[in-house]
Amino acid sequence: MTSDSTDPTSWLLTPDERGNPHTRLDDAHPGRAWSRGNDVRPLVHGATYFAELFERIEATREGDLVFFTDWQGDADERLTGEPGSEVVEVLGRADERGVDVRGLVWRSHWEGFGFTARENRHLGEQLQARGAEVLLDMRVRLGGSHHQKMVVIRHRDDPARDIAYVGGIDLCHSRRDDADHHGDPQALDMADEYGPTPPWHDLQAAITGPAVHDVETVFRERWEDPTPLSRSPINLVSDLVHRLDRSPDPLPEQAPPPPEVPGATHAVQLLRTYPDLRADRDYEFANGGERSVARGYSKALLKARHLVYVEDQYLWGTHVGDVFTEALRRHRDLHVVAVVPLHPDLEGASRTAQLLGRRRAMLAMQRAAPDRVAVFGIENHAGTPVYVHAKTCVIDDVWSTIGSDNFNRRSWTHDSELSAVVVDLAGADGDAGPSYARRLRLTLAAEHLDRDPATDPMDDCVDAAGMFEAFVASARRLDDWYDGGCVGPRPPGRLRRLHPPHLSRWRRAAATVPYLLLHDPDGRPRRLRGTDDF
Repeated sequence: MTSDSTDPTSWLLTPDERGNPHTRLDDAHPGRAWSRGNDVRPLVHGATYFAELFERIEATREGDLVFFTDWQGDADERLTGEPGSEVVEVLGRADERGVDVRGLVWRSHWEGFGFTARENRHLGEQLQARGAEVLLDMRVRLGGSHHQKMVVIRHRDDPARDIAYVGGIDLCHSRRDDADHHGDPQALDMADEYGPTPPWHDLQAAITGPAVHDVETVFRERWEDPTPLSRSPINLVSDLVHRLDRSPDPLPEQAPPPPEVPGATHAVQLLRTYPDLRADRDYEFANGGERSVARGYSKALLKARHLVYVEDQYLWGTHVGDVFTEALRRHRDLHVVAVVPLHPDLEGASRTAQLLGRRRAMLAMQRAAPDRVAVFGIENHAGTPVYVHAKTCVIDDVWSTIGSDNFNRRSWTHDSELSAVVVDLAGADGDAGPSYARRLRLTLAAEHLDRDPATDPMDDCVDAAGMFEAFVASARRLDDWYDGGCVGPRPPGRLRRLHPPHLSRWRRAAATVPYLLLHDPDGRPRRLRGTDDF
């Protein structure tokens, strides 16, 4: 299952298509908005990522660098579950060894709105007390957030060991779950359906090779930008009271890109979202914003011919539905399979607005191709819903992405986001076997279908129609078992079929304004509002 070409120039954005002439992100590879010679490993589940991150940071020494960004950070989150593996301890020890530890954490909205301002501030306070420099960053639109989640580790004496992590996993509570999906013992409060330790499904990409330099540049551009971290006098007073640093110290000179990984075939392109802040409040490196996430997805989706596989926390809105609808109508063999949360994460009015966004996207796609679009949620073997926080997309086993961005207008225009796209230059079936994208897709599919690829091959899921039918059949068996009163053994598989949420006309009307203004706002310049352009 491949499209007409695996030439990266036909799938990836050019520097001009990125649409941001102010950035230096692509300076290390002139004429290209991507690097080659990388090796990317998808780390499925927070427990997998946290265990590796713990080992990598513990191995750093004097003169090395550790840079990170977070949407939410909890100082006491244990990366391995053991005492001494808390985020603040691991990063604090590194700084005390002479590692240069820097962090940019979203300042966050007030806790009364369900956000984590206190936890984020405490992470900054505690790391600053240990000698690291961690700043609270509020250079966002009204109601917006810094949603990028990345860690960069560079080694003074051995650049071949340099590594960057990009994806959807914050250094915070609830993320340390594994394939059994019993949840992180250090849990966040969520909707009742998810129980006291909500099961959590997530992804992070581990990148080695020249693209590490690009991820570092994303951090450096934000750190070095002269725009004030916050213009709010309330925040200024709060920072003075809590003695929080507001002035980034200069970074050491950036080292050249790490060498290409021998035999590595992964082209990596970083896609970003930065909003248009207006009134000269923009970052200097993204004046007018950057919407390469939206541009990159739009370009790749127009090339889709066989299968678009999505795992996403949200799948919201008419515009996002329209992107899929256009591709489905153009190509009659194209199938779309999506895995999303069975239920929104919160109760109350927020839930109705989220369901309205999901309804809009699902209806648009299913009207265009009712027999070629299927949306699923997942549950663990105890029947508890698994919260899908992953943000990944695989198109025709050629183009794939893992990042912080969701399929909604907020992620594509309004918040800060970072995603790593991979095109395997070895092709769909190179000498080393299936492409990166196919391996990623089949790995995720095997978990949801309850298969062990070593003993239960995934041959029926290689082509688009087979994957589609395997998911539909697995969900049907589990749904029928529930409908029949759970008689007999539970069928294998974790998939539950989802349909467009039913909302009365009154509930839809009441949720429309909160949905558009609060949940899925538009961060584009005014000249682009109301259009399909980014």
